[in-house]
Amino acid sequence: MTKSPDQSTPPDNKIIANSATGGSPSGNSKARILGSAIAGISELALFHPVDTVAKRLMSTETRIVATSVSGTALNLNHAIFRESCNKTAFEKFGSLFPGIGFGASYKILQRVYKFGGQPVVKDKLKNSYGAQFESVFGRENGKTMIAAVSGSLIGIGEIFLLPLDALKVKAQTAPEQLVGRGVIDIFRTEGWSLYRGAGWTAARNAPGSFALFGGNAAAKSLMGISDDGQRATWTQDAISSSAGAIASITVAQPLDVIKTRIQKRPFNSPESGLSILAKLIKNEGVGGFFKGLTPKLMVVGPKLIFSFTVAQHTIAYFTNKF
Repeated sequence: MTKSPDQSTPPDNKIIANSATGGSPSGNSKARILGSAIAGISELALFHPVDTVAKRLMSTETRIVATSVSGTALNLNHAIFRESCNKTAFEKFGSLFPGIGFGASYKILQRVYKFGGQPVVKDKLKNSYGAQFESVFGRENGKTMIAAVSGSLIGIGEIFLLPLDALKVKAQTAPEQLVGRGVIDIFRTEGWSLYRGAGWTAARNAPGSFALFGGNAAAKSLMGISDDGQRATWTQDAISSSAGAIASITVAQPLDVIKTRIQKRPFNSPESGLSILAKLIKNEGVGGFFKGLTPKLMVVGPKLIFSFTVAQHTIAYFTNKF
């Protein structure tokens, strides 16, 4: 007996698409929060040491490249491992996990906010201004621009997490500033100074997040993947997220160096971003803007492939459950 249309089983690809986009709004919200949190926790556990290396290189204000290979290796050893530079390999590795508490709080909240928030802003822009974007940029490019602009807006709003990011950076680059101080005491005593560098952070996040989400959307568009519920394969997600992440980190790196150095400064001895900028150009040259870029690019592929895949698939799984 032939089944009626409403009794027929939907194709597998529709089931998959609906698992990512269907369900109630509250269910989607819960899925995005939980899936993004799991991605943040997993990413933190695997990549915190590399983040520490990048932050320490960016905060090093002396030239690392020497006239000899041995001299460069010695400078790298001191820049990366600091007071543990002469200890055993195991102790050196352990020294790359400072600020893990602040890092956990920041990374989980940041991933929930960014991964879960960007689709919300994108939907709002699409519903309110989709026709305008399409008329200016064309159908496919309009969708890419909506993804990029929504990412940029989310990136600017990310400065509300700056205190946790600042404490994480201090723990990674200048832990002596936090010795003997509790979190409550730091927030009560330092107050708004924890938002030092907010302007530079917003200036970094705006183009960085624009490139991240825009590059990701552009790569998927080139592969023929639309945003109307069609699911990408794991390989396609890997390619698109890597393209967006590499573009984002490269574009944001110069301002990220300035932000890191602002956050590294002692609480009672701030220095303006313009002053740091002038000193950097004078003492380190243009190359100083890209310190720490290599380890970032080395890890960004697997890091974002991993976190994006975990977020996408756990969000889809929990959407079905909710």
